[in-house]
This record gives sequence, C-alpha cells and structure tokens, in this order.
Amino acid sequence: MTGPLRTAVAALALVLAGAGVAEAAPAPPAERPVWTDCPADPSGAPVDPRLRCTTVRVPLDYRAPHGRTIEIAVSKLATAKPGLRRGILVHNGGGPGVASLHLPSSQEAGYPQEVLDRYDLVSFDPRGVGRSTPVGCGRSAASLPNELVFPFPAPDGSIDQNVGFARRLARDCLANGGELIRHLTTANTARDLDRIRAALGEQRISYRAASYGTYLGAVYAELFPGRTDRFVLDANVSPNVTWQDRLASWDGASELRFEDFAAWAAERDAALRFGATPAAVRANYLALAAELDRVPVTHPVAGPVNGNLWRAIYRFDSYHESLFQEIADWWRYLADDGAGPVPYWWLVKGTPGVPEDNDVAALVAVLCGDTPAPRDLAQYQRKVTDSRQRNPIVAGMGANIWPCAFWPAPLEPAVRVTDRGPANILLLQTTRDPATPLVGALGMRAALGRRARMVTVDGGNHGAYDRSVPSCAVTAADRFLSTGVLPERDLSCRPDAVPPR
Repeated sequence: MTGPLRTAVAALALVLAGAGVAEAAPAPPAERPVWTDCPADPSGAPVDPRLRCTTVRVPLDYRAPHGRTIEIAVSKLATAKPGLRRGILVHNGGGPGVASLHLPSSQEAGYPQEVLDRYDLVSFDPRGVGRSTPVGCGRSAASLPNELVFPFPAPDGSIDQNVGFARRLARDCLANGGELIRHLTTANTARDLDRIRAALGEQRISYRAASYGTYLGAVYAELFPGRTDRFVLDANVSPNVTWQDRLASWDGASELRFEDFAAWAAERDAALRFGATPAAVRANYLALAAELDRVPVTHPVAGPVNGNLWRAIYRFDSYHESLFQEIADWWRYLADDGAGPVPYWWLVKGTPGVPEDNDVAALVAVLCGDTPAPRDLAQYQRKVTDSRQRNPIVAGMGANIWPCAFWPAPLEPAVRVTDRGPANILLLQTTRDPATPLVGALGMRAALGRRARMVTVDGGNHGAYDRSVPSCAVTAADRFLSTGVLPERDLSCRPDAVPPR
C-alpha cells in the first residue's frame, strides 16, 4: 500500500501459585538465539549499528504445537548499563500489520536515560509481517488504493464498489495466503511474544506500545499475567468489542479531531485562506472534498486525487498536530487545481522476499481472524448512510464494509480481557484521538479494572507518550518504567506549557 499512511489457548490452565488466575502454559525450552546484524529498514531510516537481530521459530497453529513452524524476526538494542538492567522492554508498531523490527532504533531517542539504563529495547515483526514469515494476498500495490482499502463510500453514499472490493480481496487473500493467513490473530501474536520471551531467557517482559499495540499488550497480559512486568499502553482500543465496532468509532473520532485542525487553520487564515472561523474551515473542507468527487486533481506521483483520497490524506495527517501543515499544503495544492508547490507523497520501498501487499494482507488477516463481522450487506449501507450524515468529515468510512464480511468464522473466540492479574498496567490517552478515541480507552480501563491506572491528556494527537508535547502522561510513564511506581489514582491534565523558541 502506498500513500501518506504511516504506513491489528492451546495449552491453558496452569494456575499461578497464590495469584488465583489461569495462565497459559510455559513455552518449551527455546534454542539459544543467534544474533546477527539487522537488515536495512525498508523505510530508509538509518539502523543503529548496535541493533542486533535474530529469529525465533514458533508454531503456525498453537493447537498443534508440534506441527509446522514459522519464523518471527526479533531485534534487540542492549542497554549500555548492564549493571542497572532490569529486563527487556518490548515494542509493537500498531496496525495491525505494521513492521516493527527496527523500532528500537527509532524509539531510543524518545526515552530518558533512566529508562534506557534499565532495559534492553526489543521489538519484532509480528507473524505474517515483514522479515517474519510473510503473508500476501497475491495483489499488486497498485490494485490496493488507499481509499478502497480504507472503505470510503462513493460520492452518492453507495457502498456497491466497497462491497465488490471487499469480496474480491477476501477471495484473493484466502486463495493466496496459504495456511498462514487464517492463523494471523492477536492471540497467536501474543503467544509468539511469549515464545520470544522464553527464547531471550527472560522470566517477564515490560512492554510499551500504542494503538493496535495496546490490544496486543492487553491480550498478552490476559494470557500470561504472571509474565508481565511494567506495561504502558498508549492510545487505547476497547478490548472486548468486535473489530467492526472499533472501526466504526473512527467516524465520530475524526469529526471531533477536525475541531482542532479547524481552529489551527482559522488562526492562520491570513496565510492559509481556508476560513476565518472554524465553521468556515469546516464548510470549505467539505466543499473541496465535494469538488474533488466531481473533478480530481492529478498529483505527479499519487495520480488522480479524488474526494475520498483527500479525505484519507486529511485523516492520516490529523494524527499529530505537527502534520497539520502537511494538510494545509495538500489543501492549497488541490484548491489551486495542482498549481504551486507539489506536496510530498510517501512511497514505501518494498522488501526483497516480502509480498508487496504484505501490510494489507496482514491487516485484513488480523481484523478478520480476531472477531466475526456482520454478513448483512444492507446493514452496512444503513450504517454508512447514517454515519455520513452525522460524520461527514470522513464520509462514513469507518462504518463501511471490510473483507471480514466474506471471511470464514475465526478459528477461536477472541480473548476476553479482564481484571485478573497484577496491577502493573499504565494507560495513556488523549481526549480527541482520531484513530483510537477516548471511548475505546474507557473500555480498556473498565476491562482492566484494578490492574490499571489511566492518565488522560487534553489533546488530539494519536498517542500521549510524546516528548514534543510534554504532559503528565510522559512524566507518569517515565516514572513507572524506571521505578515501577504507578499513579495512586487516575489522572487528567492539559499539556505542559512549552516556552517559545
């Protein structure tokens, strides 16, 4: 997939002594990992020369633990202070379906020294993704336009094209994804993570991730509560609902987040000319989308930019206020019919040996493998029609149909996240996150109960652990990771005041 996307139990029943919770059985003894240099990052980002990589073999199907195995690519950036080392801090890049092998290289700069002193930073490409045994649907990237992978309805509100695309993509993925595609689930990825823990010789893991990674972390904490150390889950999804419900929440979340962009643009009206008030910015955004529905503007790299691709560009660049200027650059270019400076368009290079549709294949596999989706096509049309009226910023995309409507039933029920286990989870959340809205975080908080504390920041960026926007969330997470001390109660705050440069 190209575009501006930054671009997801077989052996239960060991009862922990004194803990009172059922925990997945221990992983079998693992072979000692052989560490080597890491491959190049497909994004082109530099790789820290200290980063080391290995592979861990895991069962394809945990119900048949001695059957076929697949590889999981794992990375580690060792602490420079082994005398202060507490253990490993594992990361996940979200998605689902986001390659995460090189995260320690990029994440290191975001931690204070007291955290870096205590952990080896560890990450991995989840099963089916990137340098792990990869999955594909037999599609070219060109056949997977952003505005159909993310199912924006037609300008008149019809979902007929989305239904056809979802049906064909499900067919291709199931035909070309082999045995692997049905076994790409969050529960299996959590089980893989425990195999990684065992292979690295660790008794427990600490963990920090955002977005989909919060769900993966919560599932791990449910399956393996006694193997959790310090968990920081940022930009949370509700754990005990279907993926269709999670996706549908995007529409209202995007509507709420637009208020932040509209206020930002209105303050800069003299330069931007998008509207002198937030209401005017909103009206002009919708007018531009409607005009592009009628007459697209051709970008030299992205090709024709229609109304739905413009909505997709806006949505993904709304994830962080630092990208608001990029939205403005696109707006000006499109409003001027392609005159003036050409806005940047991301093209992610392929990885040798990895299908070019790998990110989409893994995304679809997890969404459809975790929870079932409704089969009633008329129901999707009704929900899209309603959501378009209430949430025109992304035109009801979140409520629309995905390939899961044409997917077989999941191989096992989704793991239900509960409050059983140690109180060692810190939840971070912004109030107007466009991708993982506050309602999802409240669902996570309710599910974890006494196991968690939650810190909420008044803001709209996708994620609160962000040193460019310091807040009580950053302070609480740093303290918890370095000392193990959780806040005494749930907290909320505004971002800290940052002195002007």
